[in-house]
Amino acid sequence: MDKQRAGYLEGVISVIANCILFGLKFWAGVVTGSIALTADAWHTLSDSLSSIIVIVAVKLSSKKPDTEHPFGHGRWEQIAALFIAFLLGIIAFDFLKDSYTHFKNHESTEFGIIAILVTITSILVKEALAQYAFYIGRKTENVSVKADGWHHRTDALSSVLVLVGILFANQFWWIDSVLGAIISLMLFYATYQIAKEAINKLLGEKPSSELIEKIRKSIQKYDSENIQLHHFHIHNYVGHQELTFHIKLRNDLSIEEGHRIATEIENIIYEEFGIVSTIHVEPITFNHNSD
Repeated sequence: MDKQRAGYLEGVISVIANCILFGLKFWAGVVTGSIALTADAWHTLSDSLSSIIVIVAVKLSSKKPDTEHPFGHGRWEQIAALFIAFLLGIIAFDFLKDSYTHFKNHESTEFGIIAILVTITSILVKEALAQYAFYIGRKTENVSVKADGWHHRTDALSSVLVLVGILFANQFWWIDSVLGAIISLMLFYATYQIAKEAINKLLGEKPSSELIEKIRKSIQKYDSENIQLHHFHIHNYVGHQELTFHIKLRNDLSIEEGHRIATEIENIIYEEFGIVSTIHVEPITFNHNSD
């Protein structure tokens, strides 16, 4: 799957769908006089902003490496994900604040059939958009697209909140406020997950044990007793990955022979994993501080 094209398509579809849903919700809010539906409409429109951010991030991250950015521009995806997490945090805070205000003032809302139909439509469409974004995010490993999927999910949840409030508003005046607080906590959790993943990639991650084991197996043609791999570090630039690690070789090997072995291992890693590696050679009797 082409990462850039998939990201563009997800963003464009999201913007179009959100604008249509905004029109429907806003119309239903005006017709029924529902403040909740009108507010939910503006929440939906805010999703278009996150989708536009995704489109811009895909464009920026696809730029080729240059003299100032030799490892490419892939980390724009993480930066975009942080922007989206920030937006989700603001929305979560607004939900929590409004829920508290409504509960404090004993406010309730009256809805009609139009509100029910529009809200159900919104839930189905937004969850479909979320599933589509999550699918693209898994296939392309684009964290900003995943973040956009969470933004769709939160809008679907806010519509569920409105729907539950519609169905039970007459029996429980406080249900809208309580559910609003629950949804806001879910939004805060989504914000945390998105920001955590993006920040971890920006700060640098430890290579997975699975990757290290695969690398060890890929160089089994060398005598495992005479070559030792350790001190792994990986630098993820999204479209480009750099791996650094140390190898211990026999003390009697020449510099030329050690360089040949390191170069061959670097070539194997690039051919099998698409990762550019840099290897530091040490004598087998050397005790590193990290050993």
